[in-house]
Amino acid sequence: MPVPITVVKASVVTDATSVVTQVPALVTPYGVLEPLLDYFVARHHDRSLGWMQKGARAVRLFIEYLSTNPAERDNYRLFLNFAQRLYTGTLVTELGEDPSGLGWEPMPPSEARKVVTLLNDFFDYLSEIRPVAARFNPKYAGSVQDRMLDEVAYQYRRDKAFLGHTWATSLEAATSNGRLVRPARNITVETSRPPCFPDQHFARLLTEGFRVGNRYDYRGMLITVLQHCAGFRESEPFHLYISDVVPDPANPRSALVLIPHPSEGAAPPDPRWVDTRGRPKTGNRRQYLQERWGLQPRNEVMGPLHAGWKGGIHERDLDQGYYYRAYWFEPMWGEFFMSVWQKYMAEVAMMKRNHPYAFVNTERGEVGEMYKLGRYNKAHAAAVRRIGLEVSKQAGTTPHGHRHAYGQRLREAKVEKEFIRRFMHHSSLNSQDVYTTPPLSASLRELQAAAQRLQSVSHQPALLQSVK
Repeated sequence: MPVPITVVKASVVTDATSVVTQVPALVTPYGVLEPLLDYFVARHHDRSLGWMQKGARAVRLFIEYLSTNPAERDNYRLFLNFAQRLYTGTLVTELGEDPSGLGWEPMPPSEARKVVTLLNDFFDYLSEIRPVAARFNPKYAGSVQDRMLDEVAYQYRRDKAFLGHTWATSLEAATSNGRLVRPARNITVETSRPPCFPDQHFARLLTEGFRVGNRYDYRGMLITVLQHCAGFRESEPFHLYISDVVPDPANPRSALVLIPHPSEGAAPPDPRWVDTRGRPKTGNRRQYLQERWGLQPRNEVMGPLHAGWKGGIHERDLDQGYYYRAYWFEPMWGEFFMSVWQKYMAEVAMMKRNHPYAFVNTERGEVGEMYKLGRYNKAHAAAVRRIGLEVSKQAGTTPHGHRHAYGQRLREAKVEKEFIRRFMHHSSLNSQDVYTTPPLSASLRELQAAAQRLQSVSHQPALLQSVK
């Protein structure tokens, strides 16, 4: 049976500064898996918590497999079998049971590739950085699982084909045993309809969905408008400070919304953030959060307060540092946002906050505390149901469907791809493809229009008449 493994949140202090780093950790019956903990702490500055959580899952799967196959010592065979079980699962069809106790269901090829890539990066780190893995010591004093990982890393260093090159895709690369292990081919799928929130229901979602009795959820309306009408990802508005919204100089009735980078964006002016001489301080948001509020950026904390920041192309100026700008489509939504924002600010003005974030709990026991992404998802789902729609990713009625709808409207308006890239803060022109793929209905209309154009220069209609 596989060894039981639990994923926990670890708060790590690495030096005399007592600065706390939060990362996922795997706990086995022998304690915390130290090689993985070292790895995550080393990568904390340049990798997201989401990436670490996926890495923890990949290592957990590998440890579980190792614990059920303790007698396997052939590197190539060990990993080949592990990789194949990712694809096939561990149920023995003929027996109708799983003797290994792993309980793995078959993974799609794309997901299995990600597991292998994450493991590859991890063992690269162990073999190059961790001394006991670089030169394995038989008198090793670590836990059983630590020893297993470091021993595998030692073998990996000796034979890079174990993980590093097992997924070569070119025929020229298949020159060694390890490189003969190839991933299963993905099934290529034509997207017939991106999961967009239906535009015809959006106004009702705001005016009826986010209303309970005589009370509007202004906060939910604002977050949703930022996604549907400015293309933000659902987590990005949760990094917004009150000072990040101002009247647009070009149209004071419209909102100019800049969401700075969670840590590298410029700190807002704050008369309570001063140096030892009492002079106002300037710096980035990481400094501001730590010194003024005793907080970390929300993309670096684990738990319910976490809000991701995927990255992309930021804009920059001296006052704001790195930020994303809200590009309203259509411009009227900037004015709508400002009108709702003013009503929301009247509510927030009555609350005590121990943080600088704009979106807060407005009722129940945690009034003024940071609003959680999970609570917004529940509020959005309830709003969708109030207007009689089903909540599903396929129907586009989850929060991410709003960003898809924004991209689709830009495509339908024939906005050039370079502008769409900027408006959606993508680093690559190709990143927008998933958001701007024409739906099936548009594809069929285009086909019909092409057939009509062809008829004007073709003899096919006459030919068909002669056949009749």
